[in-house]
Amino acid sequence: MEMNMKMVFVLCIVVLIQAEIAHAAVYNVGGSGGWTFNTVGWPKGKRFRAGDILTFNYPSGAHNVVAVNKAGYKSCSTPRGAKVYNRGGDKVKLVKGQNYFICNFPGHCGSGMKISVFAM
Repeated sequence: MEMNMKMVFVLCIVVLIQAEIAHAAVYNVGGSGGWTFNTVGWPKGKRFRAGDILTFNYPSGAHNVVAVNKAGYKSCSTPRGAKVYNRGGDKVKLVKGQNYFICNFPGHCGSGMKISVFAM
């Protein structure tokens, strides 16, 4: 009997994990225009949750995506150890709280190629 209870418990955990994954939304950053200049306002009016996926569509070699902290976002600078994506079509899972992303190509972030996303 104890073995059956363990199996039921494990099955319940698997179902809960699958349900959480199924509820994650996928967003194309910048909409149909993709990850480009003046996307800083793109998140406005959207509700994000931890686990949602942001897809950054851009031509490889034209831009990149750098996950930065608040200071890096404000100053358009890349902190040491920051995760850099550079292939285009990059998928990034949001963590709970504030998430910051910039393009660190010279002049791009300063031209509005950055977003700040709060995930509940």
